[in-house]
Amino acid sequence: MGQLRHMKQGFFDFLTELAAYAEAPSAVERLNRRHKMIIKPLVPQISGARVLDLAAHDGRWAHAFAAAGASEVVGIEGRSDLVDRYATFPDPETRARVRLTVGDIFDGLEQRAAAGESFDVIGVLGIFYHIMDHFRLLRLVRALGPKMVIIDSEFSLRPAAVITLGRERTDNPLNAIAQVPGQQTAVIGIPSPAALDLMAEVLGFSVEWLDWGTVPKHAREGLADYYRTERKCRMTALLRPL
Repeated sequence: MGQLRHMKQGFFDFLTELAAYAEAPSAVERLNRRHKMIIKPLVPQISGARVLDLAAHDGRWAHAFAAAGASEVVGIEGRSDLVDRYATFPDPETRARVRLTVGDIFDGLEQRAAAGESFDVIGVLGIFYHIMDHFRLLRLVRALGPKMVIIDSEFSLRPAAVITLGRERTDNPLNAIAQVPGQQTAVIGIPSPAALDLMAEVLGFSVEWLDWGTVPKHAREGLADYYRTERKCRMTALLRPL
């Protein structure tokens, strides 16, 4: 009962009412804990902002940006079935400020840059370690003139500025989409923090790494990937133009 009461205090609690999450209360609690660390402290910067959410999944983080006061949230997601799920989310007023589009994130970035669009905040939540073209993504992001870029990603714990290659199946909705037609396994790159620092520096961004160590140990359930000490660890960085 105590755990249930705790869960009912989180932003994403509404997801437990949706079929896709009904059997995954631990996944919802993880989202709640991440929201508390990633979104809640940034409400002053998000409020009134035009936000772009890359690899928006079913719109859960886009919904969170809108609920945090964003004036408009545009999401790009490669899987149409996930985009369709957003219609089942509650709060029509919040949903009205979210527009999810189906397509490749790189194509979407290029199209918006060519059209002269700009965004105040760009969310790169969970996609940065599922791609190979990290510098290209950051260069396209920069062209949209953001005041803040939020990157939440797995990072290699190797000390040098490196990108560690790997592979993952494309039939998992949490993984990369196919890079060529019919592809079952995609190549991905996991950058080190030093690699992100280097790429950000040459593009004119400062980097602030959020300190997940401030989360009390009793509140870290479901967040083990943020506290790994070997090979790779999930981290969150805020990029701002210099």
